[in-house]
Amino acid sequence: MELGFVGLGKMGMNMVTRLQQGRHRVVAYDRAPEVVKQAEGKGCIGAASLSDLVAKLAAPRAVWIMVPSGAPTEETIQAVAALLQPGDTIIDGGNTRFHDDTRRAAELKQKGIHYVDVGTSGGIWGLTVGYCLMIGGENEPVRRLTPIFQTLAPEEGWAHMGTHGAGHYVKMVHNGIEYSMMQGYAEGFELMAKSEYRLDLGKIADVWMHGSVVRSWLLELAVGALKQDPKLDKLKGYVQDSGEGRWMIQDAIDKDVPVPTLTAALFTRFRSRQEESFAEKMLAALRNAFGGHSVRR
Repeated sequence: MELGFVGLGKMGMNMVTRLQQGRHRVVAYDRAPEVVKQAEGKGCIGAASLSDLVAKLAAPRAVWIMVPSGAPTEETIQAVAALLQPGDTIIDGGNTRFHDDTRRAAELKQKGIHYVDVGTSGGIWGLTVGYCLMIGGENEPVRRLTPIFQTLAPEEGWAHMGTHGAGHYVKMVHNGIEYSMMQGYAEGFELMAKSEYRLDLGKIADVWMHGSVVRSWLLELAVGALKQDPKLDKLKGYVQDSGEGRWMIQDAIDKDVPVPTLTAALFTRFRSRQEESFAEKMLAALRNAFGGHSVRR
């Protein structure tokens, strides 16, 4: 099948590489010309601009957008839409808030352009093991894109979740669960790291991968990280978030659904970015004020 692909970052480059392995015709574009050259070396047809990319595709065209979420995605979709024709399809494979999918789909429908949202999970490992794809949109364009999904995903690793926004909604919840799982592992391993038993954390993670009820791919990744750096001395405990946890908490508030585990996990990430917390200074000041407890200046 033929596909235009915009955005050749870590995931994007691996995705077009996997598509080439599946013998699809991929026309690739990125703002960095040297990255386009790399894609050409993998078998893609390079494009010098968005208009060049569209010109190299036969109707009905399909263009996959894989750029950072927020304004970059919005601007790219608008720019691509201005170049397409009725019957063409735009696929957003990044991390987009599902409300934006609903709006975009309605706007593009007025131009006769289909819109498909694809929640994509797999990270840098997707090239070898495949990407889990959670797909939202109308039946007809999803059906037409099936060969692309089958190549990118492992067997039974993709599904049509429902109408516009359903794919990114499911991916949002997926990432919220991921936050909580990661936080659970982090807290458990910190406790063991401070144990009087001088435990080998890498060995423990490896043992847990064999028959334990807490085994998972995340734990498998922990095994590798702890073997390379047993005390994680080379890392700084600064943890970013890409937005989905915030969106899920807001959705839970709107629906009166309690999500305390996710909320604690997200707030812990916020704390990790503070060099020194004003809140904790305030705690120290109050303990000193009412009880005369010592403080560190």
